Amino acid sequence: MDKVYGAYLCTGCGIGEKLDIDGLKDVASETGIEMKDHECLCGVSGRAFIEKDIADNGVNTIVVCACSPRVMQEEFNFGEETITIRGNLREHVAWVAGEPAEEEAETAAEYLNELGQDYVRMAVTRALKTAKPEPYKLETINKSILVMGGGIAGLTAAKEAAKAGYDVTLVEKEEQLGGKALGWRKMFPTNYPYAELEEPNIAQMIADVQADSKITVKTGTEVARIAGAPGKFNVTFKDSGTKTAWDAPSRVTVDMQEKIDKGELEDPNAGMEKYTKLNPDGEMFGSVVLATGWVPADVSEYEHLGYGQLQNVVTNAEFEKLAKQGKVPAKVAFIQSPGAKDDDKDFPYCNSVTSMVALKQANYVVDDNPENGQAFILYQHMRTPGNAEHFYKNMQAKDGVFMTKAAVTKVEASGAGLAVTAEDSLLGEDLVIDVDMVVLAAGMVPTTVAKPTINLAYRQGPAFLDLDLFDGYADSHFICFPYETRRTGVYTCGGVRKAENMEETIDDATGAALKAIQCIESANRGVSVHPRSGDQTYPDFFFSRCTQCKRCTEECPFGALDDDEKGTPLPNPTRCRRCGTCMGACPERIINFADYSIDMIGSMVKSIEVPDDDEDKLRVIVFVCENDAYPALDMSGMHRNSMNTLVRFVPVRCLGSMNMVWIKDAMSSGMDGALLLGCKYGDDYQCHFVKGSEIATKRMENIGETLGSLGLEPERCGVREIAISDYDKIPAIIDEFVEEIIELGPNPFKGF
Repeated sequence: MDKVYGAYLCTGCGIGEKLDIDGLKDVASETGIEMKDHECLCGVSGRAFIEKDIADNGVNTIVVCACSPRVMQEEFNFGEETITIRGNLREHVAWVAGEPAEEEAETAAEYLNELGQDYVRMAVTRALKTAKPEPYKLETINKSILVMGGGIAGLTAAKEAAKAGYDVTLVEKEEQLGGKALGWRKMFPTNYPYAELEEPNIAQMIADVQADSKITVKTGTEVARIAGAPGKFNVTFKDSGTKTAWDAPSRVTVDMQEKIDKGELEDPNAGMEKYTKLNPDGEMFGSVVLATGWVPADVSEYEHLGYGQLQNVVTNAEFEKLAKQGKVPAKVAFIQSPGAKDDDKDFPYCNSVTSMVALKQANYVVDDNPENGQAFILYQHMRTPGNAEHFYKNMQAKDGVFMTKAAVTKVEASGAGLAVTAEDSLLGEDLVIDVDMVVLAAGMVPTTVAKPTINLAYRQGPAFLDLDLFDGYADSHFICFPYETRRTGVYTCGGVRKAENMEETIDDATGAALKAIQCIESANRGVSVHPRSGDQTYPDFFFSRCTQCKRCTEECPFGALDDDEKGTPLPNPTRCRRCGTCMGACPERIINFADYSIDMIGSMVKSIEVPDDDEDKLRVIVFVCENDAYPALDMSGMHRNSMNTLVRFVPVRCLGSMNMVWIKDAMSSGMDGALLLGCKYGDDYQCHFVKGSEIATKRMENIGETLGSLGLEPERCGVREIAISDYDKIPAIIDEFVEEIIELGPNPFKGF
């Protein structure tokens, strides 16, 4: 693409009132690009103003210095044959100017104009360094969907995908479809007034799937291996229970890989080649829905409750089977938590579903024993959200059902039955209840924890990574991107994603099916699925300079990179989420995107004018994550919060994409400090790319050591965690860091 540039400056929304428009235009002209101004670029006349240049002068690379790139995106979209670069002069300059005291007005205006001019320079530089992306398209793409699991979630996902016109293969390891729902005696209410249990409808769901010509059902079958990427997953199957030499053990961690490389540990992925030779003809799929469900939690560790030691102490799952067989005792205690007096936690993986199960099963007790049925529900938490509250109220009023908050401290044999001791009850006294049976509320453990059900032929190992981040659930970002996993094209639903009742599972499975479809169609168009949905770029590797250090393959949060026997990366572009973590990881700086590169950001940093003779004009560069921190900055501007005019914000895709050469570029150009603003990480992580902020923080620790060796204070560089809701806190966070830099004084390399 031969680029023809056009630069446009909006004077509306307070920009023209706060800034020197001619000065901004002069800055653009210094780069060889003449800038025109208009009072409202986003309006009809403003858009026509730009379109005229496109038509008359062949402009195809457009620099718009106006409002935030997060707004007015359609207004400044001039078609696929153009490039549009946005400079944020509204939220980051004009709207954060504040009202200085009269005696400071002239100085404040000078600082503000310098700020605006730097943002114009960076926008123009970005335009100069941006190439038009060419989407990565597979030579052939398969649009069929694999659904793993034949319970309610799998049946629903298969049916919904088929209804949308996609071919589906449904795989169930058991000989019959239906999953755990086959063992239900009754199911929760689904219709108003939500007061009575209903007959299970699983038989009809199975019949609907079996009758659908677009769904192929494989029972008694398991997935042996999934290789490939979205649009071209190669899947091989095996009979359930069959053990194969290529069944993968636990996942590979970075530490494990180091030992493998040294020959100290056998490679868990060994045998993949053997598997491929033995099974060369796998079936092709476009995407995968993982609906393998859950298993009951192990409650035997709570010895005081007697499970595994006392007869008639059972789990809720075991009681449901007894109830379906009509074997319901007259007096039953339902224990919802382990019972330690100083700990009000429930059993692991307990939730609203286990609360509802206790209510449902208490109903069995009194219905089957109308003369003497008694059900005692002893809980720390009773959760019945939404319409389930109606059923809860109905059970509260039901004769023979007793509920109280209490700590169960002991279950022991008592004659032919059991005695349950409970303390700190709502009744204000300790209890000893004689019952025929005790039911423990075993939680719903996802199969990703209990027994890994997916076997990926990925460089980073066959299973999902860092399940501890998500309480064992195979998620990528539970809140912002439901159904995603850390493996692009594999979507979870039902009990394997989170504990759910039937209605929630049906909704969940429908969502997962739609995500699987979206993934296929995005791969077909050559764009990313999430979270940078529609992004046409993908990482480009300059392999002749690759040193096979493996950092990119190890640090990629999504397993987008495999490698060959020498360690050279093997990209899988349709797996890629476009976060740029690989770009930030590469010490040789050989990984770049068409519109986001090492050279681009480095050049933007260098384009900032750094005064070398004024201690009052220190400069602090702030690299800002586009997902949480940048929106928070915009919101701060929208609230007209004053911002320190010594800082310059540079948006990055993710802090994981931060290549440390940018810090070196900043310091060598005379910047006095560098700050990273990114998402929170750890247990409360908010990073859209899971580990970006954490990775960047570790890199910054290393850059601190480098600065120290050069005689620069490591404190000149820092990282701060920002939530999108922290918009009112950001000015103070920035001011605090700037004050620290002021105390350190100017960068001693300034002017060199």
